[in-house]
Amino acid sequence: MSTGASRSVTATLTQWTVNLVLVAVTLVSAAYLLPSLMGYERYVITGGSMSGTFEKGSIAIEKPVDVADLAVGDVITYLPPADSGVGTLVTHRIVKAGRSDTGARVFRTQGDANPDPDPWKFTLDEGTQPVVQLTVPYVGYALIALADRETRMLVIGVPAGLIALLSLVELVGALRRPGDREAPAPALLPAADGHPTDVPARVASPVAA
Repeated sequence: MSTGASRSVTATLTQWTVNLVLVAVTLVSAAYLLPSLMGYERYVITGGSMSGTFEKGSIAIEKPVDVADLAVGDVITYLPPADSGVGTLVTHRIVKAGRSDTGARVFRTQGDANPDPDPWKFTLDEGTQPVVQLTVPYVGYALIALADRETRMLVIGVPAGLIALLSLVELVGALRRPGDREAPAPALLPAADGHPTDVPARVASPVAA
């Protein structure tokens, strides 16, 4: 393969690599931001109590709905009451809904993989409550990793460094192309009198009118 052809292939591969990295970064950013822009909330599933329905490491995309519209069968993410002993958010299915003496709605939930309902009842103080609309497996692991500052720097820094390196290689290759060099001066050939004479590469013949 000639030097020119080799440089052309390198430039093409460089451009394709840069484009693929940019597309990948754009898609990941869109997937991260789009749910929030559309009014949805995201929760990472870190336990196995809903195994069989969705697994640990999934990401749950949830839409807030009016508490009055909640029904048995809905899967919600909520914070259990303080006396439950559970201090983290729980994503479980509503298995019972009723009303207290004061008229407030009272719920009971259960994990699909658990044999028994949760041992607490609770009310929801907010006017709306996130309800699971869909889940995406494994994506939660990526979000957990991105929560670490060093991982974020690695994920962002490596593609940025790769793009910079490939762009530099392409720039150096462009500067070294033969077509970009200054044309050499005409050769000097000896004349009949022994003195060097400039010989043009081509002389146009005069044309008569």
